[in-house]
Amino acid sequence: MKTTLLAGAALAIGLTGAHAADFGQPVQDAPYLPPLAGEPVVSSASGWYLRGDVGYAWNRSKGVNFFQGSSATYSSFDTAELRSSYTVGGGVGYQATRRLRFDATLDYIGKTDFTGSTSGSCGVATDCVSTDLADFTAYSLLANVYVDVATWGRVTGYVGGGIGGTYVDWDNLSNTSCDAADSTSCDPTVWHEGDGSWRFTYALMAGASVDLTCALKADVGYRFRNVEGGRMFGYALGGGPGYDEGFQSHEVRGGLRYSFGGCETPPEPPVYMPPPVYK
Repeated sequence: MKTTLLAGAALAIGLTGAHAADFGQPVQDAPYLPPLAGEPVVSSASGWYLRGDVGYAWNRSKGVNFFQGSSATYSSFDTAELRSSYTVGGGVGYQATRRLRFDATLDYIGKTDFTGSTSGSCGVATDCVSTDLADFTAYSLLANVYVDVATWGRVTGYVGGGIGGTYVDWDNLSNTSCDAADSTSCDPTVWHEGDGSWRFTYALMAGASVDLTCALKADVGYRFRNVEGGRMFGYALGGGPGYDEGFQSHEVRGGLRYSFGGCETPPEPPVYMPPPVYK
């Protein structure tokens, strides 16, 4: 019995000594592992940006109304068509989060030709058809919001909407009425002075941006723009004034966005220091 107690005590003392010896050794840190090659570097999630765009718009008139004759009856054009036009614009924006951004844009809508017609009596016949020609240019100022819905590599898809105003500046309108049975028998052309006005406008957008660099993105998208009606032309020789009911545009556009401070420099990896050795 005494022999067993002595053996157990000796074993306990040996284990205690072994652990006590471990306390004198420095604790080694895990070795530093550098990040895997190709790990993405997250860009700044917020910041100001500038944008510039060009586009091509297919336009549709919503109709034209006018006063006609001494009784000032209100009539509508039989036909009202708008040609396609180009757009050029720019703006400034702010990327609020990784998914949400805002911008304000100013677009110039290039010369857009209008062709319309009316029917009724004229000087040369009781059954006449008129040919009405005009054109307009416009400036559209919009406040927009976008949601970046998904990202695939360098490509990010988005949807958006905007509201604002468009100043539509109509040029003079020419009105030529001819006999419906003989297009060579016509009244003299009457000119109506063009008019201009601000109109409420809203837009819906969808598209995708492509990262060219960490600060520069290419943007390709579609925009639907709805412009409300307003004054179109003035009174002349018993006709007018006239009011267009507005127009809609389906626009394809492309451009660039440049972000300020959009490049975030990755932190330098810590330098590996070997553990100290005690002798």
